[in-house]
Amino acid sequence: MNPTMRNRLIGLAIALAIFAVDQALKGYVLNGLAMELGQSITYLPIFNFTLTHNYGVSLGMFTAQSEEMRWILVGVTGLIAAGVTIWMLREGKLADIIGLAMILGGALGNIKDRYDYGYVVDFLDLHFGEWRPFLIFNIADAAITIGVVIILARSLLTRDKGDHEPASEAVES
Repeated sequence: MNPTMRNRLIGLAIALAIFAVDQALKGYVLNGLAMELGQSITYLPIFNFTLTHNYGVSLGMFTAQSEEMRWILVGVTGLIAAGVTIWMLREGKLADIIGLAMILGGALGNIKDRYDYGYVVDFLDLHFGEWRPFLIFNIADAAITIGVVIILARSLLTRDKGDHEPASEAVES
């Protein structure tokens, strides 16, 4: 197996692992802990499980206020996930593939929630006293965010050899 194919398989395995962990933790919160909407369980002074339902997408924007909007969001996010999958399968570098795999795994977890429930299950609540630097989120959200940061950092901070090499200056006699 060539290195590019190996990297792509690693990416698919990462996406699947993120999806599985996300769904397992959501299942634990909903079934194992049998939490109710708004209920909070403190685990650390700065970390709770607080069950919320997110009817929107990133940061609660574009809230699905009807069944039609729910299915439009499922469709649009499904198309985005398909695009990310195609992009990932065209990449060769493991770092890029890892970032895309994190986005894909997280997207699939949230798509499944929206398909099953009509909303995304959020429960991770990081706080410092009353200050919450993030909205309540889930593993899928965290994976998407980290994946986007990896892709942006790589696109801004790295470049392939041969790109934008300075032209050699001709020596005039």
